[in-house]
Amino acid sequence: MKVLSEQELIRREKLKEFERMGINAYPAAEYPVNATALDIMENYPKDNTLYGDVCLAGRIMSQRIMGATAFYELQDSTGRIQIYAKRDDLCPKEDKSLYNAVFKKLDLGDIIGVKGFVFITQMGEITIHIKEFTLLSKSLRPLPVVKQTEDKVYDAFTDPEQRYRMRYVDLIINPKIKETFVQRTRIIDEIRSYYNEKGYIEVETPVLQPIPGGAAARPFVTHHNTLDMPLYLRIANELYLKRLIVGGFDGVYEFSRNFRNEGMDRTHNPEFTVMEVYVAYKDYIWMMHSIEELLERIALKLHGTTKVCLEDKIIDFKRPYRRITMSEAIKEHTGISIEGMDETQLREACRQMNLETDETMGVGKLIDEIFSRKCEKNYIQPTFITDYPIEMSPLCKRHRTNPNLTERFELMVNGKELANAYSELNDPIDQRNRFEEQLRLSEKGDDEAMFIDQDFLRALEYGMPPTSGLGIGVDRLVMFMTNSPSIQDVLFFPQMRPEKHTSVASDKDFENKGVPLAWIALLREAGIETTDDLKTAVASKLQNTLNGLRKKHKLTIPALQLNEVQTWIKQD
Repeated sequence: MKVLSEQELIRREKLKEFERMGINAYPAAEYPVNATALDIMENYPKDNTLYGDVCLAGRIMSQRIMGATAFYELQDSTGRIQIYAKRDDLCPKEDKSLYNAVFKKLDLGDIIGVKGFVFITQMGEITIHIKEFTLLSKSLRPLPVVKQTEDKVYDAFTDPEQRYRMRYVDLIINPKIKETFVQRTRIIDEIRSYYNEKGYIEVETPVLQPIPGGAAARPFVTHHNTLDMPLYLRIANELYLKRLIVGGFDGVYEFSRNFRNEGMDRTHNPEFTVMEVYVAYKDYIWMMHSIEELLERIALKLHGTTKVCLEDKIIDFKRPYRRITMSEAIKEHTGISIEGMDETQLREACRQMNLETDETMGVGKLIDEIFSRKCEKNYIQPTFITDYPIEMSPLCKRHRTNPNLTERFELMVNGKELANAYSELNDPIDQRNRFEEQLRLSEKGDDEAMFIDQDFLRALEYGMPPTSGLGIGVDRLVMFMTNSPSIQDVLFFPQMRPEKHTSVASDKDFENKGVPLAWIALLREAGIETTDDLKTAVASKLQNTLNGLRKKHKLTIPALQLNEVQTWIKQD
């Protein structure tokens, strides 16, 4: 059972009072909004003829009540605007209860609709002089109080866990957060426009898959009751999109929600968005030029420049980007050449670099460990890392001049992978051999090795044209383009640990701590819900609070002494 705070109790009492007055605090009818805060703030008084009769709805964010007049600040989806109310305007007859008992009793967070006209106050502020108002939704929980002066914000809603867990409050209190998600939509729209202009087709592929293919990752597993078979949440959509290239499409793309049962940090979430595109008769060199063009276009669209601020750095997305092979990158940052090394030699190289390895790691995983730990962080400006060893790329075509490498690149930005692309492997025999090597790694203990997808191999045997494919991490791209330090900042509802709910103590629990029954209700009203709350309370502060509540409720019990409260707190 949840114990309501004093503010929550007061708001519920106001709700009951409104209901007794015949006011529906949650009306169903459409409210005929014809203007927004942003529209008015940007266009009045330049075009004031349009604002003699406005209807606006929003949330109350601040209040200044001065007897028969009041100034409130209203926030809608576009921003904030001041409203002005005069008692005699709202209540032109003798009965002033609509102003005194309703309008003045509204709380921060309540959603109201107002009708009136726009004017400019003596202080020069654009304001709506309201002639009538409607309560559209009563807020039963108080919003976090954020105090703000001209250049400082106090008590802001900044705790990351609270912000991510209660994104709805975050969006109300922190307007800049909403802009991040508006920018996210613009980025996705720009990607979609870019590929649509090229004539590629946006498609949808299965989220529930019988085989988790297309990437080396640990999947989430579920069960289909009717078919009585295991299914996997999609880790990638690559193999399905390639099937469509086999089927005759020259260019397909998809914004794919993927799921990987792996770790979480500031750049990884178990549920994430990837945009993958596959284009027939192209190779990975062509794809480098394509993504350079796309990212430059996005930066210019959002910022008007290719230079984007990211933390304390300036990232320039102006093309062309630097290109360096993986072996050159490793040699550049470790001094060690890995070319021609076998698994034993790579393990020894890892040992020399103080990198931990285990027996499940094959050649590909060992090289990946060296690169990710020693090299990745150094590539701040957009850089193509090219020509990966074949062991790291089971779906990628062998390099045209070196069969030990593949035609693959990863685009690194700010020390992180932003995109991954191949000249796609379309040789079905080679692809089968690569899958079988992945099976051997799985048997060795690598739980991220790929499954063999027999249907995909069958599709390749019908013939897939030379194709290039690309995957862009949309969440990470949004982070980079909006200067967001964490992936949780660009996901509306990032994955969180279960919220801890502390069981409320019973009256008997408090009595066992020595609290007389007469004081228990006041203890709860003071916010002490558990015996742990009582144990950590400051005795003098709690004594003053409880005696204040005793006075407020006009109770006849004797005033509480400090030593009594100290006894409750110390009681085991």
